[in-house]
Amino acid sequence: MFKESPIIRRISRQIMVGNVPVGGDAPITVQSMTNTLTTDVAATVAQIRSLEAVGADIVRVSVPTMDAAEAFREIKRQVNIPLVADIHFDYRIALKVAEYGADCLRINPGNIGREDRVRSVVECARDKNIPIRIGVNGGSLEKDIQEKYTEPTPEALLESAMRHVDILDRLNFDQFKVSVKASDVFLAVGAYRLLAKQIDNPLHLGITEAGGLRSGSVKSSVGLGLLLAEGIGDTIRISLAADPIEEIKVGFDILKSLKLRSRGINLIACPSCSRQEFDVISTVNALEQRIEDILTPMDVSIIGCIVNGPGEAIISDLGLTGSSKKSGFYLDGIRQKERFDNNNLVDQLESRIRAKAKLLDTANKIDVKEID
Repeated sequence: MFKESPIIRRISRQIMVGNVPVGGDAPITVQSMTNTLTTDVAATVAQIRSLEAVGADIVRVSVPTMDAAEAFREIKRQVNIPLVADIHFDYRIALKVAEYGADCLRINPGNIGREDRVRSVVECARDKNIPIRIGVNGGSLEKDIQEKYTEPTPEALLESAMRHVDILDRLNFDQFKVSVKASDVFLAVGAYRLLAKQIDNPLHLGITEAGGLRSGSVKSSVGLGLLLAEGIGDTIRISLAADPIEEIKVGFDILKSLKLRSRGINLIACPSCSRQEFDVISTVNALEQRIEDILTPMDVSIIGCIVNGPGEAIISDLGLTGSSKKSGFYLDGIRQKERFDNNNLVDQLESRIRAKAKLLDTANKIDVKEID
């Protein structure tokens, strides 16, 4: 079994979104977007802090008006996580949020209008060391591109993206990342594959408007999984019609499954069958909720019988193997004399997981200190 990801990532240049590196050899970042009214500063700040608490690396905030720009200023003062200001068309808003400390501008230069307006935004971004994100969407392609291709295609998304890229290249600005999102998995994957061959800038991955929590998670996992497995992608956003917190959780679960990020508990659990000696489903669901706050990377296997249980347990940090009345417990792959009462598994597992996490955290701090 691979302990580290076998994926060889595409070589990309690195940009900085605030203090978070994107691209190069930096970890693939996970981001989300607020869905509160930006002018409601308290609600937006609260949501940003909630996203940060579950591990978001970057948060995007929509800034559609000057009133929202003024609110963005106050929001920025109250949070620490890097903020991307999402702007469409109005270059004056871009200049204003740049003045107010935006860490990245999501604005397509080709949509701003006159050359002098584009240049003013680019020069402001250059002066303040703010990167730009070019964001192409299959549902909002330029009219002439729609007429040329008659329907969204990977080539159409690529052409749209390269128009914006060419503008920034002409202005000698290379601090940007690009997305070519679509709600169709194959359309998005095809466009990203083409774009990855054209530029070396960081790529922001996403299946846009993916759907609800379950269906959207599946579509995003399939689409992003294909690309990430090919080494394509430097930052990801899971677009769900759900609580933005779920986007962060799903994003990290995708990266964990590909061994591209190790953050929090990786639960390995059987789907349950007639061999199970305890209620695996309720145990896993209850435990997952209790240990969401643990950020320490750890593999925990919970298997309801002795057929597959030992095999999973010996390659996990903690393992539980179902047996009648009391189940076997493994620590660092070694079977322990201690056995867990099947009537109280969640409390026992949580206690041991937290104890193990504390030990690992202490060991990691010692290692860092010794390296320093």
